Amino acid sequence: MITTKIQIKPHLAEYILGRLAGCRNEPVSFPPGSDLYITLWDLMSKRPVDAPAIDTGNLEINLPARSVGKRPEYYNYLSVRSVAIIEKKIEEIMFEELHHRLRTNKREGITYIETIHWFMCEYGITSISEDAYRKEFYRLRRNEFNRRKKEKNYSNQTA
Repeated sequence: MITTKIQIKPHLAEYILGRLAGCRNEPVSFPPGSDLYITLWDLMSKRPVDAPAIDTGNLEINLPARSVGKRPEYYNYLSVRSVAIIEKKIEEIMFEELHHRLRTNKREGITYIETIHWFMCEYGITSISEDAYRKEFYRLRRNEFNRRKKEKNYSNQTA
């Protein structure tokens, strides 16, 4: 199995290691057919001549090896732009899972801070505070509320 290392935000690397490697610091394989797998496959490219031979970073990824198409022996390079795209995709998946848990647990009477604490413990996330996740969720809720308010005002004006 051919691997490469990428440098992403520490809490995202901890999330992926917790989710796919059981919090062990080992190379992770994205499930075939998942958004991350397909994105990684699309972004793999041949290593440029001026690129360093050894990749560094906080997340080691097993490159997809399909029977047809790009062979990871040759297409084993991820550019800075590619890493940014992968980082954004991981962040979207993480926040989608966290927000779903927050909303579901709130209906069951579990507070936001307890849900965030359990989420961070489950995936071994230590590089960011619980408060940062809570504030991000509150910003999202505020933005959704403001968006709905604007849409309601707009529909009242056009009717």
